[in-house]
Amino acid sequence: MQALVRISDGLQALVERVGQLAKWLVIPLVLVTVWDVISRKFLSVQLFMGGIFGDLLNSTKLQEMEWHLHAALFALCLGFAYIRNAHVRVDLISEGRSARWRAWIEFLGCLLFLVPYCSIVIYFAYDFAITSFRQGEISASMIGIPHRWIIKSVFLVGMVLALFAGLSVLLRYFILLFGPRGAIKAPFEAGRMPKAPVVET
Repeated sequence: MQALVRISDGLQALVERVGQLAKWLVIPLVLVTVWDVISRKFLSVQLFMGGIFGDLLNSTKLQEMEWHLHAALFALCLGFAYIRNAHVRVDLISEGRSARWRAWIEFLGCLLFLVPYCSIVIYFAYDFAITSFRQGEISASMIGIPHRWIIKSVFLVGMVLALFAGLSVLLRYFILLFGPRGAIKAPFEAGRMPKAPVVET
C-alpha cells in the first residue's frame, strides 16, 4: 500500500507543479485581451502599433492568441483543479450519504468515467497533434498564428495530466476502500482528495 501511496503522491506532485506554473498564463491572457480591445476601439493606438510592429499585433493574431492562451490555461490546469477539488460538483447522489458511500462514488467515477474518457481523448489527441505537425497546419486566416500543432500538443499534454490526476485520486480511494483500516485519512468534504497515510503499513 505504501508503494501505491508513493505513486499517487508522485502523480499528484507532477500535476500540481504544472498547474502552479500554468496558472500564470492568466496574466498574458488578460493583457492580450485588454490590448486587443484597446487597439480595436482606439484607431490611433492601432495605427501607432501598426507602424512599429507591422502586423505582429494585428487584431486577428491577438484574438487567436487569446483563445490559444485560454485553451492552454484550461488544459494544463484541468488535472490540478480536479486534485484540488476546485471543479463544480452536483452531488445529487452522494449528498447526505455516508463517508464510505461517497468514497465508492468517487472511486467508481474515476475508474469507469474519468480514466477511460481521458485515455480515449489522449489516443485521438495524439493523432490530432501529430497530423497537424506533419501537415504544417497554420491558422485559417492568412494573417493568423502559424504552427497550429503547438496548441494541439498543449491540449494533449493537458489531457495526460488530467489522466495522471485521475489515477492519483483513484489510487487514494483504492487504498481507502481496500487497504488496511486507517491507512488513509479522508476528509470526505465533497469528495476532497484523501490525505497521506496516517498509519504505517
